[in-house]
Amino acid sequence: MSKQNIYVSNKPLVEAKRLWHEALSRHGFYAKTPTELIAVDDAHGRILAEPVFARRSSPSYNAAAMDGIAVHFLDLAGASEARPVRLKSDRFSPVNTGNAIPEGCNAVVMIEDVHYLSESEVELNMPATPWQHVRNIGEDIVATELILPEGHRMRAIDQGAMLATGVTRIRVQRPPRAIVIPTGSELIQPDCEPQAGQIIEFNSRILAGYLNEWGALASRALPVMDDPALLKKALLQAAADNDLVVLNAGASAGTRDYSAKVLAEVGEVIVHGVAIKPGKPVILAMIGDTPAIGLPGYPVSALLTMRVFVREMISSFLGQGEPESQYVEATLSRPLHSPMGVDQFVRITLGRVGDNLMATPSGKGAGAVMSLVRADGLLTIAAGSEGIGAGEKVRVELLRPQTEVDATAVCIGSHDNILDLLANHLHKRRPIVRVSSAHVGSMGGIMAIRRGEAHLAGSHLLDEATGEYNISFIQRFLKGVPLALINLCYREQGLIVAKDNPKKIKDFQDIARERHTFINRQNGAGTRLLTDKILRDEGIEPDAIVGYGHEEYTHMAIAAAVASGSVDTGMGIRAAANALNLDFVPVAEERYDLIIPKKFINDEKVVAILDLIRHDRDFHAAILALGGYNLRDCGKAMYEQ
Repeated sequence: MSKQNIYVSNKPLVEAKRLWHEALSRHGFYAKTPTELIAVDDAHGRILAEPVFARRSSPSYNAAAMDGIAVHFLDLAGASEARPVRLKSDRFSPVNTGNAIPEGCNAVVMIEDVHYLSESEVELNMPATPWQHVRNIGEDIVATELILPEGHRMRAIDQGAMLATGVTRIRVQRPPRAIVIPTGSELIQPDCEPQAGQIIEFNSRILAGYLNEWGALASRALPVMDDPALLKKALLQAAADNDLVVLNAGASAGTRDYSAKVLAEVGEVIVHGVAIKPGKPVILAMIGDTPAIGLPGYPVSALLTMRVFVREMISSFLGQGEPESQYVEATLSRPLHSPMGVDQFVRITLGRVGDNLMATPSGKGAGAVMSLVRADGLLTIAAGSEGIGAGEKVRVELLRPQTEVDATAVCIGSHDNILDLLANHLHKRRPIVRVSSAHVGSMGGIMAIRRGEAHLAGSHLLDEATGEYNISFIQRFLKGVPLALINLCYREQGLIVAKDNPKKIKDFQDIARERHTFINRQNGAGTRLLTDKILRDEGIEPDAIVGYGHEEYTHMAIAAAVASGSVDTGMGIRAAANALNLDFVPVAEERYDLIIPKKFINDEKVVAILDLIRHDRDFHAAILALGGYNLRDCGKAMYEQ
C-alpha cells in the first residue's frame, strides 16, 4: 500500500502570503508587462499600457451647436424689438446642428428666433454675441492633449472619446494567460450519468470563470488521470504556454494525491499547507518562472483558496494594486466557533431587519456549493480568535451588490418547498425581492423572531393539549411581541419510502419491529415534535428506532437520503417525496404558518410576500403541482397578538 503524503508545512496565512509574494517577485512575475496593440472598438474593459493622446482636435472645425442661421455678430449689434434688423441672403447662411460655420460668420441664431420674410431675407430682433451657439475647434479636446493615462480601464465613453479624435488602435496590457487543470481518475463530464464513485467535473468551470472575472484570460484543460507521469507532462506544457497554472485536486495527503510530489519534481514548492479553513492543503509553487497553485478538490475550498492567493496576483500583474472590496458592518445572528490558529472564511447571508443588518452563516462544508450560491458575503475569523458571539458586530466582505442585500427578506424557521417557489416568483416581480431562508426548525424561527433577526418565520408546532398549531408556542415564547400568524398552507406529513415501498413500511411499529433504518429531523423542528408525539402515543422508545439520532435539516435532505438508499425511511412532506419520485405513507395533515412581527407588516418586502401569497394564482397553481398541499386558508390571519 502506498505511504500517505504529509504536508511540507502548515504556515500561518500571513507568513504564507509573504513567502509567496517574495517568490513571485524573485521570479519576476510582477515585473512582467506584456502588452498588445488592439482596435479601440475591441478595447472595452481593457487596461491601457500607455497614455493615449488625441490625434486631432474634436471638433476639428467650428461647428453649429443649434439649428438656425449663421451670421456675423456685428450685423446684429443694434437689433431689438423696437428696431429689428433685416438681413439679405448674402449676410446669413442656414445651418443645422453639426454643420461647419461658413467663412465670414462667427455666431448662430436659433431657428426659433429667426423670422423669415422670404427665402432670401430674414428679420431678427435681438443682438448676437461672438461665437454664440458655436462649438469651436478643439472645444472638447485639442490635438496632442491627453485623453487617458496609462493604467486606466477602458469604458464605453472612453472608446467614443478616442474615436472622435482619430485614435483607432491602442496598446493595452495583455491579461495573464491562465489554465485550470482538473485532476482525478474519477472525474466525468457534466453530460455523463455518474456511477458510484464518479464525480461530475465542474470545478474547472467555476475556477476559470472567476479567473476571467478577475481579469485573466483563462482556459480549461481536460481532466488528468491519477498518474504522476501524465500530471508531470501536463504541468510542464501548461507552464510553458501560460503565465499562471491552477491545479485542482490532489493537494491533500491521500495516497493518490500526487500534486505536491510532481510540482516538487518539475519546479519548487514554496508552501504546502496553510492554516486556513477551508483550504488548508493548498500548494504554492513555481515551475521555472511560472507560478502554479495546487488547490484542494472540494469546490468551496478551491474557490476560496484561489480567491486568497490568486485574485491579488492577477490585479498586480495588470498593475492595478490591491483588488477593491466592499465591506459592511452587520450583527451576527448566532455564535460562530473557530479553531485557534486558523484563519476561517465563513459564508454569510445578509438581510436588513429593521435597523439591523443581520449576518447569518449560509452553510458549511467544503463541498457545499449552494452555500456560496446563497452567500451575500464572507466573514473572516482571524487566527487568534476562538469564535464570535451572537449579537456581535462583524465586518463582512460583500459578494453581491448592497442594493440586492437591502432587497432581501429574511425568513428563518421551518423548511418547506413552497419557500423556493416563493423566492422564484418574487424574483420575477419588479421591484425584485430576494428571500434568504435559513432552515433551523420551527422553534429556531420563533427564537429568531424573538431576537429581532427575521422578517418572518415558518412554523408548524402542534400543541398536543389543544390540537392547535403555533399559537400556544407564540404566547409562551413571544409574549408581548405584536405579530400576525398568517397561514401559508396545510400539508401532508408522512413516511418517505423508496419507490413502490419495497419494504412495505406502514407505520412506526413496522420501523421499530423490523429494524428499518430511519433518518430524523433536528431538535426544535416541527416534524421532530410530530415524530416524538407519535412515538409516545404508540409507546415506542426512541432507542428502538435505528437512526433516531441521525438528523437532517430539510424535507428534501430526508428525501435524498431515502432516494440514495442510505436509509429506509424518514418523516417529511409529500412534496419532497414527489420531487424525487419516491413513495409516501401519509401520517398526518398539519398547518404551516408564517409568523410576521407587526413592525414589518408594512415593510415593502413583506407586503410583496403577502400579496403573492394571497392573490397570485400562478403561485397557487405551482404549489398544488408539488402535491400534498391544501390552500384553503392561504393568506388568512389565523391569530393576531
